[in-house]
Amino acid sequence: MRGVTATDTHCPYCALQCGMTLTPEIPRVRLEPRDFVVNKGGLCAKGFSAADLLDHSDRLLTPLVRKGQGLREASWDEAFDRIVDAIESAQKAYGRDSVGAFGGGGLTNEKAYALGKFVRVSLKSSSIDYNGRFCMSSAATAANRSLGVDRGLPFPLEDVASARTVLIVGANPAEAMPPSMQYLEGTRFIVADPRRTKTAAGAYLHLQPLPGTDLALANGLLHIAIREGYVDEDYVARRTTGFEAVRSATNAYWPERVERMTGVPETQLRQTVRLLATEGPAMILTARGAEQHSNGTDTAQAFLNLALALGLVGRPFSGYGTITGQGNGQGGREHGQKADQLPGYRKLDDPAARAHVAAVWGIDPDELPGPGRSAYEMLTDDRLKVLMVLASNIAVSAPNSNRVLQQLRKLDFLVVSDIFLSETAALADVVLPAAQWAEEEGTMTNLEGRVIRRRRALPPPPDVRTDLEVLAELSRRLGRAESSDPRTVFEELRRASAGGIADYAGITYERIEQEDGVFWPCPAEDHPGTPRLFADTFPTPSGKARLIPVVHQDPAEMPDRSFPYVLTTGRNMQHYQSGNQTRRVRALTVALPEPRAEIHPDLARRHGIADGDLVELRSRRGAAVLRARLSDGIRPDTVFAPFHWPGANALTNPALDPHSRMPAFKACAVAISLHTEGTE
Repeated sequence: MRGVTATDTHCPYCALQCGMTLTPEIPRVRLEPRDFVVNKGGLCAKGFSAADLLDHSDRLLTPLVRKGQGLREASWDEAFDRIVDAIESAQKAYGRDSVGAFGGGGLTNEKAYALGKFVRVSLKSSSIDYNGRFCMSSAATAANRSLGVDRGLPFPLEDVASARTVLIVGANPAEAMPPSMQYLEGTRFIVADPRRTKTAAGAYLHLQPLPGTDLALANGLLHIAIREGYVDEDYVARRTTGFEAVRSATNAYWPERVERMTGVPETQLRQTVRLLATEGPAMILTARGAEQHSNGTDTAQAFLNLALALGLVGRPFSGYGTITGQGNGQGGREHGQKADQLPGYRKLDDPAARAHVAAVWGIDPDELPGPGRSAYEMLTDDRLKVLMVLASNIAVSAPNSNRVLQQLRKLDFLVVSDIFLSETAALADVVLPAAQWAEEEGTMTNLEGRVIRRRRALPPPPDVRTDLEVLAELSRRLGRAESSDPRTVFEELRRASAGGIADYAGITYERIEQEDGVFWPCPAEDHPGTPRLFADTFPTPSGKARLIPVVHQDPAEMPDRSFPYVLTTGRNMQHYQSGNQTRRVRALTVALPEPRAEIHPDLARRHGIADGDLVELRSRRGAAVLRARLSDGIRPDTVFAPFHWPGANALTNPALDPHSRMPAFKACAVAISLHTEGTE
């Protein structure tokens, strides 16, 4: 037993960051749900089993270094020596940007901040991005350009419970974040999703659009709102700009045409608009189903346009929000591990932002590198020779994963810090054993913009280190002193974020403890924090929100004779992200041991497929074999595959959104056939 004190902390998984209490006991840590304001005592199956990870037999307990085709145990000194030698050799031969890092939305704010600083100051490289590029970047881009700020939910989750009508587009919270469903119990919610998910099954109305047509759906809803007099003309005049251009752009989206484009009946389109406009307070919430497309930014913008035209944004229990997925998906994109950002959501190409952050870091602004390449572009660029990966399993989670695997194998040197030997770590030259969520201190920022404390309940195993300790030691060996103490790093983060969009200057560990979370922006210690944004103004130069005309474009890859169906990917209740953690939890793997391709019975019959058969899915990039699950809740022209196992992302299309550089995870063309055991 490594301790006896009960510790209040938060779940390691999704962006709800449910409260829980950990008590080290013999033989295992006892985990109990906590009455935190977000989860109100609820936990999902993943949360209840999270402590199973702490003493798992697969846990990495010592550094590993490559020896031929395998890995062997090594000392930390040997691991650090190899990493520093690789960094210095690559930068001498190929330049500073040949060494880079890839972070994750599971890192604490302190670690995300320290990683961004490490790459830009110690490595002097522009090569950094993180897996949030594959997650939230389209919604973030749309919110920044329209509202002047990207905070997933600009209101507390409890406001959802006071809304009367909620339109949920491309989200399945009943499986992805089950404790959140309590907030929808008293609302009339409408779901737009190609599948009849658990969330859609409980909806008042289920719209079932073809994947890749959500922008047309949103423009069609706005067209009806304009034609039937539901636009809040006074709100639009006082609080927005750009409406006339949007009005013109939506002329072409009359209901009959939108029904043909999306497959959503005209009657459902009109009913949705009427409910949003007349049965308020009303909200529109989008998530990855609408956003992970080659036009994801414009799609999120289309729903923002609708919310603004109806006068929803900034009113009590109303508005637009995007549902963040990863545990620190919000904070992870605010403090510098993104290719184009500095702490406080500052832009790396803004001279004033560079000067502010450089002063905090004690360097000349000219020493800061410029914006780097986005995630997929960096990972597939031959100029990258050395890569450090923290809190991410890109061999499974990146689009067109066969291409990414090929590139990882071509690197001169790969370093992975993780708690288990993930598919990515198995390819590494050095693997570093990382401390887990319950073994470290820090802060996280949940889907509401609420900054919370992650508390250490027990120490890590003897030869395991935190990522902060690793980054500090590497910095020291590269000639720069950095702290590995989370509180010290957070104090510096506060100064670096001061005056920025995501201003944490007034947030202290003590305040978070006392208030069980503080909402940003919080510019001073006597500031109350900001649970609700946009009540009086928008943080844009004019103080008004911008409506921006957007037009539908077909997905980057359309079905054809060779690949006649649409593949869309998503989550299962029992698993999380690439499955590196949840695929090792017995209770979860018993409940769902393998991925299932969801197929409509009519499509299955056409190919001689029965429920439980193995099927092969093929796209222009690769193939995957999954067991079939027949369901009449999915469109007959669409196949669904979960992304928690290797396979689904061998199929997905890396075509990038021109604004956010988000890959088109949610729609690509595939063929399907019955797979016989033993066939290639």
